[in-house]
Amino acid sequence: MWKSACPLSTPALELRGLDVGHGRRALVRDVCLAVRPGQVVALIGPNGSGKTTILRTVAGQLRALGGVVELFGRELGGIPAAERARAMSVMLTGRPSTELLTCRDVVEAGRYPFTGRLGVLGEKDHEAVAAAMSATGVLDIAERDFAHVSDGQRQRVLLARALCQEPRVLLLDEPTSYLDVRSQLDVLQLLRREARERGTAVVASLHEIDLAQKAADHVICVHDGRIMCQGTPDEVFTAERVAELYDLAPGAYDPAFGSVELARPEGDPEVFVIAGGGTGAACFRRLAREGTPFAAGVLHEHDADGLLARSLATRAVFERDFEPVGDAAVAGAREVLLACREVICCVGEFGTMNARNAELLDAARKAGIPVR
Repeated sequence: MWKSACPLSTPALELRGLDVGHGRRALVRDVCLAVRPGQVVALIGPNGSGKTTILRTVAGQLRALGGVVELFGRELGGIPAAERARAMSVMLTGRPSTELLTCRDVVEAGRYPFTGRLGVLGEKDHEAVAAAMSATGVLDIAERDFAHVSDGQRQRVLLARALCQEPRVLLLDEPTSYLDVRSQLDVLQLLRREARERGTAVVASLHEIDLAQKAADHVICVHDGRIMCQGTPDEVFTAERVAELYDLAPGAYDPAFGSVELARPEGDPEVFVIAGGGTGAACFRRLAREGTPFAAGVLHEHDADGLLARSLATRAVFERDFEPVGDAAVAGAREVLLACREVICCVGEFGTMNARNAELLDAARKAGIPVR
């Protein structure tokens, strides 16, 4: 058995100095990675950065231009194809060409590495197929023509095919593409369960960086022909690193929420928003959509609205966390507010920590600034 034959310290999959590309042209150089059993690794990066090429090379579908790929301590090139298929399954982008195949037929193809020369499935094979189709939610379309189901259903059928191989290593290229939000979450929770309960090493490329942040143990950033950085989600998903990776405007990525925001409207603030505790988020985003520059305050630094205002507000006035709004913050906010044409108050009731924000409403009314 692959798993028991290797010491626990041996990575399930290891890449050392791997150069990948097409023909003789390297697209990404010096890829180094060790994936342990039970670990979920996410590849992220812009389109065309080489994520798929890395996966195809690791899968043995492209020749490595340099470096080493090892599967449980053995060089990939020295492992017979049939033996490799019993240890590693692959789900890549692109649709297989199918003629009159049902969804069950497509999934059953994942069991062929375990069948004899005639490809006849036994009882264990049928059980594995049924379990994989149940886990991915496609049992109800098992007898439908694969060519005529939706893109999202095809994606889940192909995932079932990869899972029914019962792999020790699972390679996935954009497994959440074509899926709705609920299905994306279901797939990632399924992969986490495979890793946790079966010890499967999972390597997946993802475009949804918010999901990668939540689901992966280790993240690799592919950019400009190299691995820009790699580490835990906490290490990788900073505002600065994500902005560099995807060439985003400063502040566009919010690591606290794992979300990317529209560009901050330019110009002096026209609207002052009194918010806090998440009450202003919808208003902030509406003003950003409209292209209206706005200011916000007084917000506590790590309050939900405070974090979002750093991305979207032209000006924001802050108070230290867990401190009541003080004189300096109120004075600073009043100065900004009096230069605006309108005030929006998102707070229904003021409490102990933000009580003095009520003074900003009074200042606006006395100055004749419309309040809503």
